Amino acid sequence: MTDLVLRSDTVVTPDGVRACDIAISGGKITALAPIGTLSAPDGGRLVDLTGRIVMPGGIDPHVHCDWPMPSPDGGTPPMTEPASVVSRAAIHGGTTTIIDFVRCIDGASIQDAIAKRDAGWQGACHTDYAFHLMVEGDIAPGHLDELAAAIRAGHPTVKIFTTDITPSRKGRMVDFGDIWEVFQVIAANQGLGVIHAEDNDIVMHMYEKLFREGRTSFVNMAEVHNTLSEDLSFRRVIRLAESVKGTALYMLHTSAATGVAAIREARAKGIPIYGESLHQYMLYTSEDYKKPNGQVFHTYPSLKSPADQAALWGGTLDSVINCVATDELCCTLAQKTRGVRIDDTTGGNAGVEPRVALMYTEMVGRRGYSLNKFTDLVSTNAAKIMGLYPRKGAIAPGADADICVLDPTKRRTITASDLHETDYTPWEGWDAHAWPCMTLLRGKIVMENNTLTGALSDGKWLPRTIDPAIIAGPVPL
Repeated sequence: MTDLVLRSDTVVTPDGVRACDIAISGGKITALAPIGTLSAPDGGRLVDLTGRIVMPGGIDPHVHCDWPMPSPDGGTPPMTEPASVVSRAAIHGGTTTIIDFVRCIDGASIQDAIAKRDAGWQGACHTDYAFHLMVEGDIAPGHLDELAAAIRAGHPTVKIFTTDITPSRKGRMVDFGDIWEVFQVIAANQGLGVIHAEDNDIVMHMYEKLFREGRTSFVNMAEVHNTLSEDLSFRRVIRLAESVKGTALYMLHTSAATGVAAIREARAKGIPIYGESLHQYMLYTSEDYKKPNGQVFHTYPSLKSPADQAALWGGTLDSVINCVATDELCCTLAQKTRGVRIDDTTGGNAGVEPRVALMYTEMVGRRGYSLNKFTDLVSTNAAKIMGLYPRKGAIAPGADADICVLDPTKRRTITASDLHETDYTPWEGWDAHAWPCMTLLRGKIVMENNTLTGALSDGKWLPRTIDPAIIAGPVPL
């Protein structure tokens, strides 16, 4: 029995944009029918969305909720906002699935760390969610068996740092011998390496150099987390993965033309590698650090040059940059701007709510991307790479009825006061050519006309299995 029917002349499906009716029952899409052929179900509702864009719910594959921040006095680190706040903003912005992280060092075992992290999310998230496993520092041999078990149990993506990021974060980086061992576990268990790749020698050398020269302001961040670092680290990680048959890679927050080039060359050789960038890298440059409160634009690695920005946009057109994420980290403006040096500036951004509308504006409105290409970059590709497709990321029979409805008549200027997350936004003053007017999660209308109608109990953990095709070779996306 059908619970709900949505009708629109602009429905983004895997087969292209269609005018159709969407039948929803039991949280799933049960049918797509020619527009105007389905009627309101008994006891249910038909929602006429003619003139609005009906697309799969957004998927943000890179967020950090309830995350430790640098402590100003060296004491207990303050925590960023939890999933309850971030997911509320996500729902308002048309994003229905977020992927966060489990720090595997936060437990007696990796399984214990997962259980502790999940306990804080159960019944406390408006969106569906999953976790990447984050390994750090020296990896004990026994943890490799635990990692293999966790991958098989539905956590198939493993985050690895090739740098400590700042001098104060010693212990974050995994050395290449241990990365080699982790890659063997990933390959043997159909996992995916999720890599924060910067060359630690270059990064730490530049910290020392700039401190020696007295150029410690965060406006110099691009000199520390530079394009050479991205070039060297991407290529070293790729070469290591190439030596372990069956290792697939997802390069987090690609920020430079050198990273884009490394991914493109690896894909041309048949290496299964995929690229992520962030909306701030694609729309801000290192010159923006010089603006008042310029820290609000920063995450690690740094913003780069207009040429790097152009390369990122180019990468979205030839399957090199596959996903546009946020590196979401929700804190107050006071917390975000507390650090003023190259070594203490807070990374991450409060960006999950405007992401879908902002990228629609920049991709479809200003650059002429098709609706399908835009949808791929903010939803479908993440589902395919991260082991969620076709359950997520598609308007098709059998998929979860996760839907974002964009209203192109609702043009607006983005302001923090209109959002639902914190007291600032890096996107203050940006124009949006459309805005979500309705969000559905598994067939339930959870936001309508800027009113939250969902509950914290709506969000569910998503067990994942990476599609063998993603691992076998570079799938064109």
